[in-house]
Amino acid sequence: MTQAIAPRAAATTIGGVAFRVRALLLLLLAVIGAVLAGAAPASAHAALTGSDPQQGAVVGRAPTQVSLTFSEKVAMSDGSVRVLDPKGKRVDTGKATDLGGTTYGVKLHSGLPDGTFTVTYQVVSADSHPVSGAFTFSIGAPSQTSVALSDPAVGGGVVGALYGVGRYVSYAGFILLVGGAAFVLACWQRGAGVRPVQRLVVSGWLALTGATLTLLLLRGSYVGSGKVGDIFDLTLLGQVLQTKAGAALVSRLLLLAAGALFIAVLFGAYARRDEADATDATDATDATDATDATDKGDGSDKGGVDVDAERRDLTFGLAIGGAVVAAGLAASWAMAEHASTGIQAGLAMPVDVLHLLAVAVWLGGLSALLVALFRAPAETQIDAVAVRRFSRLAFGSVTVLAATGIYQSWRQVGSWSALTGTWYGQLLLIKIGLVAVLVGIAWISRRWTAQLSEAPQAKALATAGATVGTTAGATARAELRTKQPTKVPANSRDSSSGGSDSRDTNSRDTNSGDSNSGGSNSGDSRRAAQLARQQAAVATTRQKRLRDADPARAGLRRSVLAEAGVAVVLLAVTTVLTSTEPGRTEEAAQQATSSSSQRSVPLSLKLPFDTGGQDGKGTAEVTLDPARVGGNEMHVFVERPNGKAFDVPEVKVAFTLEAKKIGPLPVTPDRIATGHWSAIGVQIPMAGDWEIAVTVRTSDIDQTTVTKNAKIG
Repeated sequence: MTQAIAPRAAATTIGGVAFRVRALLLLLLAVIGAVLAGAAPASAHAALTGSDPQQGAVVGRAPTQVSLTFSEKVAMSDGSVRVLDPKGKRVDTGKATDLGGTTYGVKLHSGLPDGTFTVTYQVVSADSHPVSGAFTFSIGAPSQTSVALSDPAVGGGVVGALYGVGRYVSYAGFILLVGGAAFVLACWQRGAGVRPVQRLVVSGWLALTGATLTLLLLRGSYVGSGKVGDIFDLTLLGQVLQTKAGAALVSRLLLLAAGALFIAVLFGAYARRDEADATDATDATDATDATDATDKGDGSDKGGVDVDAERRDLTFGLAIGGAVVAAGLAASWAMAEHASTGIQAGLAMPVDVLHLLAVAVWLGGLSALLVALFRAPAETQIDAVAVRRFSRLAFGSVTVLAATGIYQSWRQVGSWSALTGTWYGQLLLIKIGLVAVLVGIAWISRRWTAQLSEAPQAKALATAGATVGTTAGATARAELRTKQPTKVPANSRDSSSGGSDSRDTNSRDTNSGDSNSGGSNSGDSRRAAQLARQQAAVATTRQKRLRDADPARAGLRRSVLAEAGVAVVLLAVTTVLTSTEPGRTEEAAQQATSSSSQRSVPLSLKLPFDTGGQDGKGTAEVTLDPARVGGNEMHVFVERPNGKAFDVPEVKVAFTLEAKKIGPLPVTPDRIATGHWSAIGVQIPMAGDWEIAVTVRTSDIDQTTVTKNAKIG
């Protein structure tokens, strides 16, 4: 029965584990696909908050330069800002300059014609994300333009998708590497010699290294043309290495080289020392039982060397070295992304490092615990003490995660309206919900952890050992019965036969043995293979019994698996969150855009007048562009009642703000053409409800003043 049932049980156990692993993998792929499909092609973290000329503005004379103001510092290169005339020809000098603060400008050629001009820009924000856009302004009057404004491909397309996947894999690799190593050193030091745990940590290192190299190659095309063919452009790669993001990626690779040495020591010398200590302890215990502990001591002092002290020193050294490498890896994100720009950057970067480390210790340790519960061999099952240690470590990590997350949320969101009214805030709410679910499942895991005991495991070990012994004995007896008939006992011979008969018989036996040696060897091979299969089946059954012996341990495996599934989704949301424009920046950009769009519509007032003389009736239309505090351009158009231009000898304008006792501020426009008067640089000192008075003189003695109030600024 053992032969028939054990393989089926083994297949069921292995199939169950494989199914769970496949389910997690499919969940991971589904989440990545959904996230990449729903995310915007390019999530800019710097926004254009102003420009001169304004978007849609109509200016009377050609400007000497175009300036752009962003919400944060940006990186520019030659060609980052381009100005195109109505025919699509470049009219800028190509060299962008820093005008101070977050304002940048590009010089224009002289002698520009009238018409609509297009300004395009493509820059990199201070947190390493590409920003692009375009707007138009007109000289003299709007005109047709051959420039087509389309959505820029920067940060999108195939390259953008690959870059997003690379970011996800790099975060996942960092979590597995740091969290798995921390789990071994802080919770389960015996796990350094467990192959599945070793593979988990090494896989994290390989994933992070491969993703970092991929991001380094993709970076030039990601912030530039977005073309797949530019991925291996060495010129672009050289330019990337000179940027902050490129330096962060190179620093990460150097730290990963140190991480490789750390892994080699952790799973090499450290794991062998742990195995040697365990073997020495077992030998010392056996020797003590044999000699009644008369001359062996306690086994902790080996040749005059304190083994425990050496092990503690090695553990402490690995912990310090690993902490330095882990903090450096976390800093490679903090110094190049969200935390490196905006308010309180000096405080935000170390807080971000703590946040990343807390996430890695929690989720990476959870992954290591999942592997230990499902894949560790029966003889090296994780003990309850190690699980409780991780439970305390995870609780501390969640505490740090909550504290740093609250600060980061305030810094990046800034207001309750941004929390619900921006994509960043909505993603943050989803992340908070997932963390709450994860903490709830973790609470269930803590309850299972509190119920863990070593007694059922020991009982199962004894039962499994007895099963193995019984099966092995039965197998050995069966093999003995199979081999025994091939031997001919001496007492079965015919005692009356002569010596020649005996020699003949012996000769025949020898010849028969020689002729059947091939068949005997073949039978032995088949029996050895059958015995190996039986032993493997028994070992699998023993391992399953061991794992299922403690109901609390089985419940813990289920809850940890559920935690891992939620963690996969949480990591995907976090990856998108880090590539999304912060709510504070998005809200500020929306306000600036709204204000700019309101100001870009010139103020227009029509004031009918009648001077009382002959031919003294008409209408004066006053336009003020952009009708804001500061300099404005004013035009006055005087028309007869029939709509034709009225050639009057004089026009004057005055601005008065009664609420602040300002004015009247007189303005004398220049005559441009028949019925058209203009003034440039009309200064409005503050926003308010201004009274605009227009004085029109139609003859030497006939004139009148008409007024109207308008909101300016």
